[in-house]
Amino acid sequence: MARMTNTDHWTSAPDRTVRGGMGLCHLTVAQPPFDVDARDLPAQDPAAARAFAESCPSVEEVREDIGPRSVLTPLPSSVREDLDIVHAGAWGGMLSIADPAFATDGNHEPLLAAATVLRERFPDARIVGRVAYHGGGEHTEDVVWLPDGAMFHASGWFGDEPFVVSGDPRAVIASLELKRWQLDNAGVDLREDANEVEWARLAGLALGPSDPWGWEEIRTTAFRVRHAEDAVRAMEALYFV
Repeated sequence: MARMTNTDHWTSAPDRTVRGGMGLCHLTVAQPPFDVDARDLPAQDPAAARAFAESCPSVEEVREDIGPRSVLTPLPSSVREDLDIVHAGAWGGMLSIADPAFATDGNHEPLLAAATVLRERFPDARIVGRVAYHGGGEHTEDVVWLPDGAMFHASGWFGDEPFVVSGDPRAVIASLELKRWQLDNAGVDLREDANEVEWARLAGLALGPSDPWGWEEIRTTAFRVRHAEDAVRAMEALYFV
């Protein structure tokens, strides 16, 4: 299939250099059972991954299937046209997407907005999102939303203020029945200031051994998409001076 270059909602040229960069940029829907080892998940289903990507609020349309990738392959982020590439996975009941539209510098909360939509669609799932944006410092946004309603959302610049935490992280820990040694091994200590807590690691504990994003052999599919207009406006403000 020929590659699409229509700028659609973008005002920036396709070859304009991106400012800043992404670390983790994942939003995952983990459906029961929750104790499956990620290495035992079913093989990637590209058609289901495409459908999941198309259903995400940041995406208007999937325009091109670029092909398989390891989950360890970072999203490209050198020039503007890279920002319309997402990686999506569908491994049985485990659905996930990595999308540069989830990144933020604190002016909005795209991850929480997307997680709220998914929570309504998948009330029996664990919704887990982890996003880091590097732009002079590290801005993180992390969310966990469990079937029983326990949730937390943390957003801010690591080591700086303001850093906002909503929901109840301790209720999430209790619901997941996490032990002190598990928190210690992950380096999670809620006695620290909120802007020093490793929230992404706590989010990772919500997926536990089912977390698909750490294994070279697990595949996603890369898609070129047309992002929604509000997502494009936010990305232009974030990634370009």
